Amino acid sequence: MSKPKETPILSDTELLHLAARFKLLGEPMRLKILQSVCHQARTVGDIVAAAGSTQANVSKHLALLTTSGVLDRRKAGQFVYYGIRDKLVMRLCNLARTKLAE
Repeated sequence: MSKPKETPILSDTELLHLAARFKLLGEPMRLKILQSVCHQARTVGDIVAAAGSTQANVSKHLALLTTSGVLDRRKAGQFVYYGIRDKLVMRLCNLARTKLAE
């Protein structure tokens, strides 16, 4: 029989970073936004429509997701596109979704 792998001990800095990510993902509107941009970058208008919210509300959450490094922001002409920057966040969401289905 093989021994189970030991879980590494996280530093205080790593724990703070992890807690901040979980706090960021603890808001359903932010998860809707991430879901809307998970396959391709989208404009703010597209995200507003997909999330079913107001532009002001979506913009507030987009700012938080961008400053935290979860999303990228790219301007193209008069449009601003948002896409996933931190692929690990999407893996985490997919893992949680898988566990919910069990």
